[in-house]
Order: sequence, then structure tokens, then C-alpha cells
Amino acid sequence: MFFFGLTAIISCSSDDNDDTKSLTLNITGLEDLGSDFIYENWIIVDGTPVSTGTFSVNTSGELSKTSFSANTNQLASATAYVLTIEPNPDNDVAPSSVHILAGSFASGATSATVSTNHDSALKTDFTGAIGNYILATPTNGPNTNEKSGVWWLDPTTSPGPSAGLTLPALPIGWKYEGWAVIGTTPVSTGKFTTASGVDASDTFSGTMEGPPFPGEDFLMAAPSGLTFPTDLSGHKVVISVEPDPDNSPNPFLLKPLVATVPDNAMDHNLLSMGNNAAASNPSGSVQR
Repeated sequence: MFFFGLTAIISCSSDDNDDTKSLTLNITGLEDLGSDFIYENWIIVDGTPVSTGTFSVNTSGELSKTSFSANTNQLASATAYVLTIEPNPDNDVAPSSVHILAGSFASGATSATVSTNHDSALKTDFTGAIGNYILATPTNGPNTNEKSGVWWLDPTTSPGPSAGLTLPALPIGWKYEGWAVIGTTPVSTGKFTTASGVDASDTFSGTMEGPPFPGEDFLMAAPSGLTFPTDLSGHKVVISVEPDPDNSPNPFLLKPLVATVPDNAMDHNLLSMGNNAAASNPSGSVQR
């Protein structure tokens, strides 16, 4: 589940039944959601979401189904297309709050641009996201295994540390999550919705209180195959955007901020992340 993009094209052609048309998807870059979740297509007609069917994606990124029947009049009058992530099985006929992709049809238009930036999706493309971090292990005191922790904070500001992340607010259905990818194993530092304040996890940290920012010390309870404390030098750190509820314990395809920790990184020094939004964002077009 690492560094995928997304392109969507929807086209319509008449079925033998004059009352329906085919909604045909040509989507690349979607990832396998596992057995407990599924993608669902919706068209918005007179302000009401109308499902046109569900599909899954295999580990190669191939869609299980690409053609869906839709009522001709509804499709012609639809003002928008929305792609959601739904639980599987799904007992709710309404769309979930996890909208990953959307686009508007102008009046009479046969095509529309779709993106995460649409108001019916995530409302942002993440290209303005900024990330800075330090290596430190504040939860076991000073000067001990300092390269075994990552914290998204800026220690250079006065009168004290400030947030190291500049991130857009997320709509309901999404949360941010920090990661250290140690070798090939992604290890979560916790989920959060704001750049200031503690995140939702201190699973691997020590017994002392950490700073009020997202981050984690990797000191104990190491996942299978890893040993803590460790040294994050040369490994990746990532900020991802995760569905809520989450489909997987691994990072989702949206990864707006990524960095490789320098081999010669000094602990407690401010380090920067690269903006990876263009490489991981969903994007594309829809055609009817």
C-alpha cells in the first residue's frame, strides 16, 4: 500500500434498454482495500446520492468490475460523481463519510474533472502541506537512544517548541497518521487531526510524558521482526491520510509528506519532509 496514484474516467453508452445507460470506469491507482471494505460509485441527482454499484480492487490495482447500469434520465441530470469507501458487507444504503474522489458536471457537460480537492471529497489536494520533524526520545529522558524517536515539532521557536506540520483540516471520515518505515516495516506513530496536541498512540514510548505534538519514541514492545530501541537514520518517515474507519493497519495510498532520514542526521535538529501529494493524490476525469 505504498505510493499509488489514481486516475478515473467514466463514460456512458446506451444499453439495449433505452431506460438505462452504462457507466463505465477506467480507473488506475486504486489499492486493494481488503475483504472488509469496498469502493462504491455515486451520482448526485437533485441533491440526492444514487448508487451505481460497488467494486473491489486486487493487489495489482485491477478493478473487479468496470461497467455499471444507471438510469438514463438520472445520469443525464446528475450534477456530480462521488467515489466512496464502504464497509463490506454494508447494511446502510446511504454513502459513508469516506469520500475519496469527486467531480462536478457543469450543466449539459459530458465530462468533469475529479480530484480529492472537490468539496464532496477531501476538499484539498495537500500540495500546500509542509512537514518538519526531529529525532528525539523525550519519554525516556535526555541523551538516551535519541535517534530512536520521531516528533513532528519545531524546537527552534520561542518561547517553546511549535508544530512541525502545516496541514489542511480534514473532513469527517479521514484522519492523519504518522509513520516510521523501519526497513520495509511501517510502524505507526499514531493518528491525529491537528498538528498540535498529542496523537492517539504512545504504544512504543517510554514512561515519561512526551511533548504535545504528534510523534513516538520506539523504545519498547517492538513489532515482530524489529528490535527497539533502534536508529531511524536512513529510514523513511511518512504522514499519511487514512480512512476513518481504517481499512488496514498499513499506510493508505494518500501520503502527502515523505522523507528519508539523513544517514548523518543529528538528534534534536530540525529536519524537513518533501511534499509527495502529486505522486499519491487521486486525480482524473469523468465522462458521461
